[in-house]
Amino acid sequence: MLKTLIIVPAYNEALNIEKVVNDIVVNAPEADYIIVNDGSKDNTLDVIKKNSFNCINGFINLGLWGAVQTGFKYALDSGYDVAIQFDGDGQHSAEYVKTLVEEIENGNDIAIGSRFVTEKKPMTSRMLGSRLISMAIFLVTRKRINDPTSGMRAYNRTTMIDYATDMNNPPEPDTLVYMLRKNRKVKEVQVEMTDREFGESIFNISHTISYMSRIMISILLIQPFRKVK
Repeated sequence: MLKTLIIVPAYNEALNIEKVVNDIVVNAPEADYIIVNDGSKDNTLDVIKKNSFNCINGFINLGLWGAVQTGFKYALDSGYDVAIQFDGDGQHSAEYVKTLVEEIENGNDIAIGSRFVTEKKPMTSRMLGSRLISMAIFLVTRKRINDPTSGMRAYNRTTMIDYATDMNNPPEPDTLVYMLRKNRKVKEVQVEMTDREFGESIFNISHTISYMSRIMISILLIQPFRKVK
């Protein structure tokens, strides 16, 4: 298998981080991992130190973008061929790491762990945002991404450079438009995800509305007109 690093951004995940790392160690032993502690205000860092987990400790909260970008830079500097973005809240399963890496080995630039390749996306209010984002991406690129909000993604080294060195490329659904315009090959693979067991998601109603507005504006009005570098 290609030399692979699993990047785990963690903000206030003290109740989840042990489970996440144990899952990686048991189900993806061929990959390395690094936790990026994103200025957690709970005792996430204490849990990490107690267990001697591999960690980059951030003293301030940079948000998901800054934490994942830090992981990309570490992966590049350390000679990894593949980086996998992997949530620290326990919703992702490391059993799919091998499949994601295989898709990179097959020549894809980005492999997305998708809930909706063979499974149908439910018609719920919770999935409305995902449907709108998928539709917007298709309108702009004519490429269909079924699960654009999935935070479980594998990247080859070339695409790592795209994300690590450009401040305009946060690991969000809208920048998939830019990657597709760069002719990056994006592949979705079916995975299962579980609900967060401990802690609270940042996505309350107001945050969700703000997030959706920003992402849709970016997909429709910004990403299509960026100069491809």
